[in-house]
Amino acid sequence: MIIAVLSLAGFFVAFYLLAYHLEWTGPVLCGVGDCETVQASRYAMVGPVPVAGIGVAGYVVLFALSFAGIRPGLRRSGAIGGLLVAASAGGVAFSAYLTYLEAEVIHAWCQWCVISAVLVTLIFIASLPELGRLRSEASA
Repeated sequence: MIIAVLSLAGFFVAFYLLAYHLEWTGPVLCGVGDCETVQASRYAMVGPVPVAGIGVAGYVVLFALSFAGIRPGLRRSGAIGGLLVAASAGGVAFSAYLTYLEAEVIHAWCQWCVISAVLVTLIFIASLPELGRLRSEASA
């Protein structure tokens, strides 16, 4: 359930940045850092896809997996847990890359991007107990 709540929070952060990118909102509100510079950089897109859109999709996947994992029939499923660990690890890796770009290439920080990186890291940490479930299934 913790992962579901964190995923929803991440979804709203990513959706806010996507709404900004799609010009559905005014300037991005950024109390700390320089979100406008980060969001206007060439690294705010992966090909034709906004990075925020990738974040929205990633958080939807994490939410769906976490929600599936609390359903009675799937609660003990190692497959769901394994997918949750893998998806959150992918999110951490992608966030680490984006954080590197902010620090070393763009030389500007977006508070929303940092919040998203913290959320996906917390999701990954919360998913780690699923590895024990995978090990117990493998040994059974």
